[in-house]
Formats: sequence, structure tokens, C-alpha cells
Amino acid sequence: MPGLLSIVIAALAVVTARPANAVPAFAEQTGQPCQACHVGGFGPQLTPFGRNFKLHGYTMRAVEKNNPLAVMAIASYLRTNESQTEPPADSFKTNNNFALDQVSVFLAGGIGQHVGGFVQTTYDGVGKAFAWDNIDLRATTETTIKGADVLLGASLNNSPTVQDVWNSTPAWGFPYTDSGLAPSPSASPLLADGLAQNTIGLTTYAWINSNYYIEAGAYGSPGARTLTRLGADPLSPGNINGLAPYGRLAFQKADGAQNIQVGLFGLRANIYPERDHSAHATDRYTDVGLDGSYQLTRTNGDIFSVNARYLDERRSLAASEALGLAENLHGRLKDTRIDASYYWRNKFGATVQAFNTSGTSDAILYADTRIDRPKSSGLNLQLDGTLFGGADAPMRQRFNVRAGVQYTMYSKFDGASHNYDGAGRNASDNNTLRVFTWLAF
Repeated sequence: MPGLLSIVIAALAVVTARPANAVPAFAEQTGQPCQACHVGGFGPQLTPFGRNFKLHGYTMRAVEKNNPLAVMAIASYLRTNESQTEPPADSFKTNNNFALDQVSVFLAGGIGQHVGGFVQTTYDGVGKAFAWDNIDLRATTETTIKGADVLLGASLNNSPTVQDVWNSTPAWGFPYTDSGLAPSPSASPLLADGLAQNTIGLTTYAWINSNYYIEAGAYGSPGARTLTRLGADPLSPGNINGLAPYGRLAFQKADGAQNIQVGLFGLRANIYPERDHSAHATDRYTDVGLDGSYQLTRTNGDIFSVNARYLDERRSLAASEALGLAENLHGRLKDTRIDASYYWRNKFGATVQAFNTSGTSDAILYADTRIDRPKSSGLNLQLDGTLFGGADAPMRQRFNVRAGVQYTMYSKFDGASHNYDGAGRNASDNNTLRVFTWLAF
């Protein structure tokens, strides 16, 4: 733990610190091309090799010294089927927008054989602001317990599931890049990034015989002033009363070229909404998720992947009801997502995802919808290609670029297919075309 705290202090001295994706500092450190760790030769979807690297605390090293700094930039063009009713952000139009979505700087690497991690800070080109971003700092050791090979580790991080190594959990789930200009449904479970960058947590884990994964820990809320200085919104969703426990179980099995995983994860949090303690009560969220993944790597380098999750959130909104922020004391929100991708020679790929969110109606929580219900469903499609993910990458794996096109189509949006807002707007009006370029160096 002293090593972890030293890294935190050093990292926050360097940066004011969205997902850490492909980090060229790791590629230089390991001497491996991006394809070794990432499906498609670009992050964040991990191969079994990449999962092992992360679980071992980012400590694998092929060179004595390397530059721990890396930079990532994403720019895109975005068009919706019908113009949005208002500009999605200041200085942007209601449609046909070009944007520098984000620029991120990373401090990433391993120190010795037991300590490593990354710290990310990001400039949001849509919101035009800097903020701290994902942090994952680890300490690990290996031992043998009753004949079983056990990797023990601890992760200090600021977003539940950001420490996870499977792309079936929310922090690293598809789509791996998006835009703040795109219309999006109003409801999502708390564990689906609702606590990202506004909490700090410590979890410990055991990886047994490279098959069984057990993790437990807890998250708390930094002070409002601290979060404001770090560029995070201190009022959304509010502050956690005490600590919010988090747990994770998973089983992974490798069978030749195939790799399969099934898991369970969950969090329980008591939150003062918008940091308002005047109701002398909290909102209780209990989120439980089931997830699974499958990956097949063919001898010619092609990779087929499937990731799926079901997240069930049960709410008891005593504080929000008393404060007039919710109509019902009890509520439920369910979110299901499954995606499948195929990458030719681990360079050019296609991904399709189906998603569905549904839950209990509430006239106050969903006041902007016509039927007061958080029902949204549809498909995400993506085609992309990565130019420098292989061993022939220039600058010793120090530069990589991905270009792609996304299309999101909605069958339901915020409760309905037609006239969901009561003003005549249909779900399909929010169908979104996005063309993006993603650089890492």
C-alpha cells in the first residue's frame, strides 16, 4: 500500500488527474504490438494476453526503461436522422457537427515486479473542459495456496468496473468510443458509469489457477470541493453515505483457440441525492449484474468475440421522494446488452450490438417523456480498421490510428417509438451516424 500511495501522489502531481484505451506506453514497455493485448489491434477490447498483463498489475517488461507518457485523441463527424430540438452543446449546431471529442494524456507503466498502473486526464472537446479521468493503480504478488497458483492483487481506482479485465462489464463495454453530441436515453443503472470519476475505491482480488476470479472492495465519495477541482460534477448522482461495497466473481476457461468467461458483479450504495442531506434519508441502489464473454482466435489471426451482460437495479428512493425528485419510493431498472465482432487478421472489423433498457414508470424521474417510462432499445453497428496494430508498427509501437464509422438506430427511445417526448419526436429521429478517427501515440 505505501507503493500505491506513492504512485497516486506522483501521478496527481503530474496531471490534474473516458476510458483508457490503447496506451502506447504499455506497448513500448512490453515490446509487444497492440494486437497482442487488444482485439482489432486497438483498445480497449482485451485478448487473453492483455487480460493477463492487466491482472499482473501492468508490470510485464521487455525493456529496461521506457517513456511512461502517452497521448490519445479522438475526432468525429456526427449526423442525426432529424436535427435535435436544441444544440447538444454550446457552439455546436442542431445537426451535422464536427468535433474534437477528447484528448487524453496518460501516465502509465510498471515499477518493479509488483506495482503498476495508469492515470489519465482528459480534455473534453465538447464540454471544453479538463477533468481527471480513469485511474487504476495496482499492487500484486504471486503465491501458492494448497497447491493452487494464486495471483493476489489490489486496485485503487475511481470507477467501479474500470479495474475489470473483461469487456462485458460497463466501464469497458461497447461502444468503445462515442460522442457527447449524440442523443442518448435518459436512464441507465448506477453501476453503468454513474459512479465514474466521482468516487474513489479500493478492491482486492485473487486470480486462482488462471480460472477463478474473486474481488471485493468498497467505494466512497471525495468531497465536493475536491471533485470540482478535478473537473467532475460533485452533484451527480450525489455523495455516498459511508462506503458502497462492490463484489465480483468470474470463471474463465481456455480451450485451445477458444476462451469463455461467465461472471457475476454487484454494488450497493446509499446516496444523498445531489448531496442534499435535508431529508435525513438516502436513496438505496442495489445493482446486480450477470455477464459473459467468448473469444475465438483463428490460426490466420482472425478473431471472433461476443460480450454480454444483464444488469438489474433495484431502488429505494426515500430521499428523492421526500425532496420531490421522484414520485415512487421503490423502482427498478433493467439493462441488457450483447455485442458480437469479427476482426479480419485482427485489423479490420465489424461489430453489432443489441441493447434494451426498461424499468418502473415515474412521472418525476422521467418527466421529459410522454409515458413516464425509461424504455429504450435498438442496435449499434460499427465498421473500423486499425493501421498500425501489428509488429510492423512505426516508432516501436509508439503510434497507432483507428478509423471507423458507427450507426446507432433506436426502435424505442425514452419510453416509446413514436412521439416519445409529447412534441412529435420519434425514436428513429435520434438514429445517429458517426465517422471517427482515433489516434494514440
